[in-house]
Amino acid sequence: MVARLVIAAPSSGAGKTTVATGLMAAFAGRGLAVSPHKVGPDYIDPGYHALATGRPGRNLDAFMCGTDLVEPLFAHGARGCDLAVVEGVMGLYDGAADQGELASTAQVAKLLRAPVVLVVDASSQSRSVAALVHGFASWDPEVRIGGVILNKVATDRHEHLLREALGESGVPVLGVLRRAPAVSTPSRHLGLVPVAERRAEAVDAVRAQAEQVREGCDLDALLALARSAPPLRAGAWSAEAALADASSGAVAGASGAGGPGAGASGAGRSGASGLGRLGAGAGERPVVAVAGGAAFTFSYAEHAELLAAAGADVAAFDPLRDEKLPEGTRGLVIGGGFPEVYAPELSANEALRDAVAALARSGAPVAAECAGLLYLARSLDGKPMCGVLDADARMSERLTLGYRDAVAVSDSPVSAAGTRLRGHEFHRTVIDPGAGTNPAWGLRQPERRVEGFVVGGVHASYVHTHWAALPGVARRFVEHCRP
Repeated sequence: MVARLVIAAPSSGAGKTTVATGLMAAFAGRGLAVSPHKVGPDYIDPGYHALATGRPGRNLDAFMCGTDLVEPLFAHGARGCDLAVVEGVMGLYDGAADQGELASTAQVAKLLRAPVVLVVDASSQSRSVAALVHGFASWDPEVRIGGVILNKVATDRHEHLLREALGESGVPVLGVLRRAPAVSTPSRHLGLVPVAERRAEAVDAVRAQAEQVREGCDLDALLALARSAPPLRAGAWSAEAALADASSGAVAGASGAGGPGAGASGAGRSGASGLGRLGAGAGERPVVAVAGGAAFTFSYAEHAELLAAAGADVAAFDPLRDEKLPEGTRGLVIGGGFPEVYAPELSANEALRDAVAALARSGAPVAAECAGLLYLARSLDGKPMCGVLDADARMSERLTLGYRDAVAVSDSPVSAAGTRLRGHEFHRTVIDPGAGTNPAWGLRQPERRVEGFVVGGVHASYVHTHWAALPGVARRFVEHCRP
């Protein structure tokens, strides 16, 4: 049994992140173990969730991982917790384009059988709020809206009008929040500024959010609503069990393997299968270096868990500060982030750029996504980067955003040619050329194209992936790290 709430809204910008993070911090302040989750591929909000709870923020993505994995991944993150808070994405019923409810907050709430709290920006309405809430509550009878939190309420009179209008709606008001500049978080070209870039200010913002929620919300009623959720039906996902299933069938080297939900059969199996020890049985545990720090903040916790279960020792490093790779590095993972913001500093760390280039030239496996792709390029906005790829990157006015159906075009340490998976693109940069002689992926939408680079042991692409959907990727990558 996991008490749980989904925090949703009619649209983006209503205050979901502020409310969800504030609730997490407020309940954690009561001494509860709170598990933070985020619907969709967002990397930034989970950083604030982690700050509020002291636990890794985890994503629930029905498009990238498949619907069968949503509940097991949720149970994995929430294991041992008193309460789980799930922040939604966009509007409640918004999901993957042209895919119906797929990957929407509503779908995830139904998969988890979790009550929904609707955060409504009430700044420009009074009586109309009742019609809006009624519409959202009645649109899909399988979505249980258990209450409303009114955000950006101006005055006592405004609050009175809103409560009066909602009095006959059947949906209780569980909180009223006034406008409060102290709880705001600065944004830029891809959304909120990550926690890693503004640690002290982020701590203050989360503290202010928690205080606002404590003062304006009925925490006892919200906790009672969360505890009304029924028991989970699926067991918890584990990296060990997922890898065991990958070994028995859906491995990354199999053509067409790893569609949505691949690895779901590992849910609920014992984590004592010893896959980490089995992986090490072929030799010593290779060191896989994973980029972090302020420039590379985009990652899924499950990636490191899968690498460790596959037999690797995972070592974090910061390309902004560290002048060499971790001792004994045999493989390198560079995820997403904001290298464009730190291009001068990354360029100035010539010692590390040389070390990365030397590792790539040696044939060691390197997996780079989005920010990692830019870092491996010859230059970024005119600043020298690692020079592993014969390509140059720059900032652009155009936002590239959306889910992707991908097929591996070239064999690499990440996947064999023909492997299919689902991913996500989110960037305001372009790289020229957009694909190498051996591209990484073939994409089907929004237009058919190839993109990315496979050069020796390097797999570099704009496409973000979630390895829980295809756990054999981690095993394949670690095996390529072995001498």
